Amino acid sequence: MRKAFTLIELLIAITILSIMMLFLYKSYASLNRSNSFYKKEVTSLKHETLIKKVIFLDFSLAVNNSISILNQGKKEDIVLMQSSHSLHKRYNPYIAYIMKNSELYRLESLKRLTYPLGVGSEFSVDYIGEVDGFRTYTSSKEIEDVFLVHVNFKNEDDILLKIKVLEGS
Repeated sequence: MRKAFTLIELLIAITILSIMMLFLYKSYASLNRSNSFYKKEVTSLKHETLIKKVIFLDFSLAVNNSISILNQGKKEDIVLMQSSHSLHKRYNPYIAYIMKNSELYRLESLKRLTYPLGVGSEFSVDYIGEVDGFRTYTSSKEIEDVFLVHVNFKNEDDILLKIKVLEGS
């Protein structure tokens, strides 16, 4: 009757344990890669959803036909409006969407915004993103207060929203 393991048995046990640890490590490394990939994707979707929500609420809560669109070229519009939606806790703020140097900005002010912006203009600026184009189209006379907003991002998916201004805003 023997009371100890032989050297061969110990070497076999260590080899089996090493192989198991190797597979566990590879699984753990793969899980970390997949988690970082999905975290990046979720962050991107969250950012895109937030931009869609802001644009949708600005247009749909516009006050009394206050939306004016100034065409600046094939890929660029400037939109001026008054909306009951505010990101900066203002009551019925004036909002402008302006594209400058391939970057889209949302301006919010208590005072009416005009383009070009005056020296004394006071507003809060929200950066939307780097874009190739920002266009806003109005509907025909039969269907009033419907807008098509197209934001063509450089490194992200485009946003295309059809928005109807709510009644009684």
